[in-house]
Amino acid sequence: MTETVQPGTWLSARRLHAHSLILGVALWSIYVCTLASPGLRDRNGNLKGTDFLHFYTLGTLAREHRGGDLYDMSAQAALAEQRVPPAAGLRYLPLYPPQLSILFAPFSRLPYEWALALWWIVSAAIYGICCHGIWRACPHLKGHGRTVGLLAIAFPPFFHLIAWGQASALALACFTLMFFALQEKREVLAGIFLGGLIFKPQLGLASALVFLGIGAWKILAGATASALAQLFCGALYYGLDPLRKWWRMIWNVRSVLPWLEPRPYQTHCLRTFWSMLIPWTQLSFAFYLATGLMVLAITIALWNRAKAAPLDLRFSALLLASVLVAPHLTVYDLVVLAPAILLLANWSVGQAASLAATRIGTALYLVYVLPLLGPLARWTRVQLSVIAMSGLMYLIWRASIQTPDQTAALTPPRP
Repeated sequence: MTETVQPGTWLSARRLHAHSLILGVALWSIYVCTLASPGLRDRNGNLKGTDFLHFYTLGTLAREHRGGDLYDMSAQAALAEQRVPPAAGLRYLPLYPPQLSILFAPFSRLPYEWALALWWIVSAAIYGICCHGIWRACPHLKGHGRTVGLLAIAFPPFFHLIAWGQASALALACFTLMFFALQEKREVLAGIFLGGLIFKPQLGLASALVFLGIGAWKILAGATASALAQLFCGALYYGLDPLRKWWRMIWNVRSVLPWLEPRPYQTHCLRTFWSMLIPWTQLSFAFYLATGLMVLAITIALWNRAKAAPLDLRFSALLLASVLVAPHLTVYDLVVLAPAILLLANWSVGQAASLAATRIGTALYLVYVLPLLGPLARWTRVQLSVIAMSGLMYLIWRASIQTPDQTAALTPPRP
């Protein structure tokens, strides 16, 4: 292994290796100790898997063809308590489209603890495959496989993905497949993978607006067809009534945000950044719109400079915009940034210690680690991760406004 990941900077391979090892051991040791208690409640009194209970309940409803209860919180709470007695009193806001419940129907056939363990394995496998696939597309990181592996395992959003039992690995898979489709210039296929995000539509919002802004009609057509096909599967299984209820829930989501975000310090997007910082709702929302439009404008400008800005930079900016512009984004959803971190690291290592690469490398380190400090926002009212991601967006833009010849010369070759 070469001595540095980014030559001439403090981000040496040895230091990154040590930091990721310490962080990984600390995070996962604490989590194992937290889980090491009898029964389905951990040492903190939380249900093991937390959000997976909601998916488990939805899967039970799908298996029993109870489409009328997909958006009934009381019915779901009663069913969850019946199937998992230690979950008594837990309630979840039902915002997922009907077809997602069908995916979890097979898991609901197992006892909760076995279903959770299987979902952990599936989520970790999807995450690992996505990270490995992107790493293989990064020639400048080929000699740093162990460090990349440790960084992937210690990535705080991945830790939260497993701890919460969430489904964000599926969103990561959609974005990863979209990257490879764009790399092969298969725009309709890229759109199909983008449309797969309909189960978490907030994550696909920025991409849809960016591709609309640049007139990428093939991508938009593929995304529309893919999303409609998923919704049609749900309607075919349950009928149209659950789909109508889902749409009403999405349309009125602002009225139920207190249920959706009981811990806003665990959210990492521009909307909650401003809502925590500014106590006046209308003013904070105005700042969210203004800064969100700025992020979209930068991303659209990058994609309009396709000849000057390599796909590594453009796609990384798209992922950052997806996170920042999302109306709602919890810490586990930050797992979709894994490809951006790898792609930008690969780009930076190939820049021969340029000032732009040094700055991007430092910003990447902050984007990687700052989600750990999210709970501090309970007192500071400032979500530092959002500032770091916004700064990284700006640095990507600065790196792209070189002459096309310079940028092409700095673009890492593909194997």
